[in-house]
Amino acid sequence: MDQNRSHQPVGAPAGVQHVDSGTPTGGAGPERRNSARRKLAAVTRLLRGEPLEIVARELNVTVARLSEWRDRALIGAEAAMKERERDSRDGELLRLKAKLGEVTMANELLEQKIAALEGGRPLARRRSRR
Repeated sequence: MDQNRSHQPVGAPAGVQHVDSGTPTGGAGPERRNSARRKLAAVTRLLRGEPLEIVARELNVTVARLSEWRDRALIGAEAAMKERERDSRDGELLRLKAKLGEVTMANELLEQKIAALEGGRPLARRRSRR
């Protein structure tokens, strides 16, 4: 089998491809930027039980960098699990927040207008005409 040929790693999500760099691990060439898909494929391999050192060597990345990808993926997965599901009340909540903002703005504008009309002094109290 040709070493430079792409193939899907065992247990990787559908559509994720494992790409061998084909370069020695000496790191003589410029550092290659890794796509999110490539990082996800690497992390998936680790979560499936492949040894960290072997995956790092095959992808020509350091063990530290691969560990960082795994840790960030697990943090992201945990955050996704904490999100609450949206329900029908969310739309109503957004509508009411917008309405509250409109009413607050109208009140502030009225307060400014009153202050301008009073000329900096409060309205004089009227005396009753008896």
